[in-house]
Amino acid sequence: MEVLERIKQQVESNPIVIYMKGTPQLPQCGFSSRTAEALKSLGVEFAYVNVLTDPEIFQNLPRYADWPTFPQVYIDGELIGGCDITLEMKESGDLEKLAKEAIEKKED
Repeated sequence: MEVLERIKQQVESNPIVIYMKGTPQLPQCGFSSRTAEALKSLGVEFAYVNVLTDPEIFQNLPRYADWPTFPQVYIDGELIGGCDITLEMKESGDLEKLAKEAIEKKED
């Protein structure tokens, strides 16, 4: 499967997915750490992809949604952004609302 198809499948089959450096339990950069913590604080399940262990995704994910940096958070198949946007949305309450809506939608 071509890498962009693989990314598309991951994004569309998970209500919430973060592409990050490392894992939520062992992040390998500060931005990934803060973003994963924001998602964990919501108390919802989310998928993750460690871009450091998948060079194809690391090289091609920026092309997928025209977003050059990591981490990247997708909710309900849409890129919401990276660290700063995710943290801003958490503070405003929008992140929790979007996340819970995406999970409910997937369960239906």
